[in-house]
Amino acid sequence: MISFLFLAQAVADTASTNALSKTAAVKLNPGLLSRFEEATGLPGEVVHWGLNILMGLGILAIGYVGAGVIRNMLKRVMAKRNIDQTIGDFVGNLAHAAVMTFVVITALGQLGVDTKTFAAVIAAAGLAIGLALQGGLSNFAAGFLIVVFRPFRKGDVVNAAGVEGVVEEVQVFSTTLHTADNKKIIVPNSSIMGGVITNYTANPTRRVDLQIGVGVASDLAKAHEVLLKLAKSDARTLLDPAPEVVNLRLIEGGTLVELHAWVKTSDFASVTSNLVASAPGLLGTAGVKGPDKSVVFVERK
Repeated sequence: MISFLFLAQAVADTASTNALSKTAAVKLNPGLLSRFEEATGLPGEVVHWGLNILMGLGILAIGYVGAGVIRNMLKRVMAKRNIDQTIGDFVGNLAHAAVMTFVVITALGQLGVDTKTFAAVIAAAGLAIGLALQGGLSNFAAGFLIVVFRPFRKGDVVNAAGVEGVVEEVQVFSTTLHTADNKKIIVPNSSIMGGVITNYTANPTRRVDLQIGVGVASDLAKAHEVLLKLAKSDARTLLDPAPEVVNLRLIEGGTLVELHAWVKTSDFASVTSNLVASAPGLLGTAGVKGPDKSVVFVERK
């Protein structure tokens, strides 16, 4: 609501300078209008309004192109200064919206719309519009917080508002994510800031956790040895912190163990896939079996 009142005041101030008032409309020489009326038989207002409409459309077209140029220029400047692309996109989109607001008001003034009255209408309707756009204003505020605190950046893999994907762009009111199966999902900024954000790629390293059940009749120490050897055999596994195997808990028919192996974040998925594919075969070769879940039926007489 406050933003609308500021806009209304700005429009009123601009109108008072006659830059956006009726005086901005094109006025032709009376002699030219008279000759036009005599030659065509049409009223001079046709030329008057026709030129004003053309100029209003021209202002819209030029303003639209100019707003795009300003947005792209801001993005390039911030990129050259090594500012996070998320901030550049947000500021660029915000500048585009501000320029287009001014352009539309200027075009209305060119058409002869009394912008003082227009500003008064906006001020009078500010409360109602503010209440109706509470969601939009909260999304805008949340977008600003995302840019300031930067819980994620462009290209990060996150889980936000229950949606998991790669961050594509933070816009004024929403954030665009691309899922692993290439779906484009647009999430309101307020939903993101109002919930838990999990950033999978914020840190340079991650830990692979592989849980495997070992049968009660198998050598638990042998299972530890095989899993550690498997982890260290992969060149992508980091030695600091070193891989380890821990006993989590007893389960039916055996013990649940977990292999911890630290890797670079970029290698997390491929190393996990390799461990899952290789561990069962190596454990079987070493004589380590899984939990015995056989069922014994006892007949009662």
